[in-house]
Amino acid sequence: MLRSFSYVSDHTGFCGTVKNSPADFVVTEIEVPEHLFRGTRAESPRKTSNAPPELSSRCRHQPQKLRAGPPAPCAEACGGAPSPSGRAGGGCAAPPNKKQREGEPELKSGQEEASILDSLLGKPVSELLNKFACSLKDAWDLENNADAGTREFSLGPILDKKNRADLHSAVREKFPFLVTVTKGSEMIVKGNADYRELCQLVTEKETSDFFKFLDAKLENSTFSFEPDRNKEHRKVVHHFINRKFGKLLETKSFTVTDVNDQPNMSIMVRFREKSWSRKRSAGAFQEKQDIYTAFTLQKENLETLEAIGLLAAELGVLPSDFSYTGIKDKKAITYQPMVVKKVTPERLKEIGSKMEKKGMRIHNIHSACQHLRLGQLKGNHFDIVVRDLKHHGHDYSADLKERISEAMENVETKGFVNYYGPQRFGQGQNVQTDQIGLALLSEKMVKAVKLFFTPEDSDDPVNNAKRYFLQTEDAKGTLVMLPEFKVREKMLLRALNRYGVNHEGCTKGWLNIPHSMRIFYVHAYCSKIWNEAASYRLKIYGSKVVEGDLVFSEENDESISLNDKVHVITALEESANKYSINQVVLPMVGHSIKYPSNKVGQWYHERLSKDELQMCKFRVSSLQLNIPGCYRPILKNVQNLSYFLEGSEKGIEDSHLNESKVSLHLSFDLDPSCYATVCLREIMKCDF
Repeated sequence: MLRSFSYVSDHTGFCGTVKNSPADFVVTEIEVPEHLFRGTRAESPRKTSNAPPELSSRCRHQPQKLRAGPPAPCAEACGGAPSPSGRAGGGCAAPPNKKQREGEPELKSGQEEASILDSLLGKPVSELLNKFACSLKDAWDLENNADAGTREFSLGPILDKKNRADLHSAVREKFPFLVTVTKGSEMIVKGNADYRELCQLVTEKETSDFFKFLDAKLENSTFSFEPDRNKEHRKVVHHFINRKFGKLLETKSFTVTDVNDQPNMSIMVRFREKSWSRKRSAGAFQEKQDIYTAFTLQKENLETLEAIGLLAAELGVLPSDFSYTGIKDKKAITYQPMVVKKVTPERLKEIGSKMEKKGMRIHNIHSACQHLRLGQLKGNHFDIVVRDLKHHGHDYSADLKERISEAMENVETKGFVNYYGPQRFGQGQNVQTDQIGLALLSEKMVKAVKLFFTPEDSDDPVNNAKRYFLQTEDAKGTLVMLPEFKVREKMLLRALNRYGVNHEGCTKGWLNIPHSMRIFYVHAYCSKIWNEAASYRLKIYGSKVVEGDLVFSEENDESISLNDKVHVITALEESANKYSINQVVLPMVGHSIKYPSNKVGQWYHERLSKDELQMCKFRVSSLQLNIPGCYRPILKNVQNLSYFLEGSEKGIEDSHLNESKVSLHLSFDLDPSCYATVCLREIMKCDF
């Protein structure tokens, strides 16, 4: 993906083998300093011979500003949700007068509920509540968005008991995805985690209708989900309702006839005998506070999302119950903090030996208070070995040691181009992740599904199942063939089995997998465009800062919006050399960013037109995807760089004759969203 792209320095570099084995590429996440969180005592880390460096084991409370210096304009690969003040184009994801997301209930359910809320709260507070509900829904649509679960809105003290009861009913009627709780006389509103979880299993309309049925508590009433032929999917829905509301509700599957007079199965829910009369708010159905368990995941030769799929299958939870701060390399040994919801520390310890057989170790298990967020890290530390050192071609004009020394000095001084690394695009795969992202942005849902199921050339159960699906479109048969740990594939296939391999069915299939996975593909496409834009910018203007470039303000004020922190260089500033190339940023495409006002801005528009996205709004409402965009520095610096050569004395002294006897050991730190392979590319002048 980076071949022919630009470099910062003009040193010669050298050749070598990177990632010869996972042990040659070790990544350890640098966590946020512990003093930024209020702490609790953690359990001792699990004793193993390969224990990672001691990582933070603090309880995560309300997210705080994490950066000590100027804020980076782009969180983890633009995947993390920026703060509300920093994200351009905030508010409801579905703007006024626009078509609502498919199957989503309207936020404004009627004049009656609005007037009740206005009369009980007063119009100003009622409007603030409406904005809170909109922003929470918007946050649920952003990457990982675990912090949305901690958001609360106070309605203030409501002293009258009847008024509190009326408010509970009115809020829940207008906003089914919210719950209200009373602390003393103060009423607090927050997102309903159970509503959000059920949305991952059935449509949002079904979820909304189910919770309205739950709130009504009508004697002898029942609720039925849409017909569903998939037994495994019905089992998951049964399990969810019994786990969350088992003391109040009971479920059973019964036979129905569909529009074609064919037999089908549906799940019916009813209140247990006399339980309908219990006067309890929906928020009280959650019998105990959500459990969060933090741990350090050590993995080898596994993608982060693949590792989560394996863990989720073993623990019987959803992949979306895991949170993490960044995606780590596959061909490496990596250490990263994670938090899993609804799993106790004891349960996590039980699966340790099984996970070791699958390339994972679980360390430092302890209770936590909430999810992690993407971008909630200081960076990553890398320990890398480059083997089989050689000169480029037949260039022996300098000693290999001199070539290495020159390269290290240049990169430490000048930095490297901040490209997204090849692993972001599925290096070596038949279908790159950005191709799927483009299909999703173009709303070509069937094409996106078929790209998703395009097999690799290997002959194994996963690729054989994918091959079978493309040949037959038999979703049910493919489900049987796929291993259990392929959770996302199975989620998608269940929807395809239920709705068909057509535009509607494939749309619902994509909605069936976690939001973070859907938007991952779109961000891969945006990353590809950014890489090409950075290469073009350096090719035509070099390291000179020119009129129309964008620079990011170092103003450390969260009340200033992201776009207001981006400044367009004037002709006067260019002639005065006011800014350096290290301050120049380029936009990640989205609906709320500004483009450079020079040739680079024109290039963006032409490039998007090439992919027929010139009219793209970067909102795919049918998939609940909202891509506001962000900004990323063109250049980045490496920190704490150190290295040494290992090999025989003869090999080091006479390295151009005994090159293969020498290996290079490097150690350095990079900021979040920076790629070590890209830094190595600049050092060695090699494409990987």
